[in-house]
Amino acid sequence: MNPNPKFPNPAFISDLVNKLGEALKQSPAKDIEQNLKAGVTSMLGKLDMVSREEFDVQTEVLARTREKLAQLEARLLQLEQSGAHETRQADPVKQQAEG
Repeated sequence: MNPNPKFPNPAFISDLVNKLGEALKQSPAKDIEQNLKAGVTSMLGKLDMVSREEFDVQTEVLARTREKLAQLEARLLQLEQSGAHETRQADPVKQQAEG
């Protein structure tokens, strides 16, 4: 006996949920959902995309490359400055003409 007549019996609700679940499994809605999932998966497969893992690897490679570039630029500047200083010391006539 149901203690509260305003609300349906819990067994009735459970049975109703089970029946609705079975009906949805066999309904066209389930087929539509499966077809949509297959279509979206197919379309995403055709796009030129990379996985998150591949993206993260390439991000790390880019960061290391940028760091190396900054080091090489600093070294080049240092060499250019020391080369300019050595050139001035080696050619005092040119120094006088510039000054």
